[in-house]
Amino acid sequence: MTPNGDAIKAIRTAQKLSIRALSLRTGLNRGYLSRLERGLITHPGEGKVALIAAAMQVSTSAITHKETPT
Repeated sequence: MTPNGDAIKAIRTAQKLSIRALSLRTGLNRGYLSRLERGLITHPGEGKVALIAAAMQVSTSAITHKETPT
């Protein structure tokens, strides 16, 4: 399961969540979340993706989809 860092960041900012707040909700390190959003971590594991999705109250597909260029 490959996360879409842009989608994670877009949802997080739309919800007015800081990386720190998301870190507190998930128990994941802020640096790790930042690297995930920037696409530096491409295979975090399904458990972590599910944890992030649950913390933001969205489906895992909302943070793993890729936009197709038109």
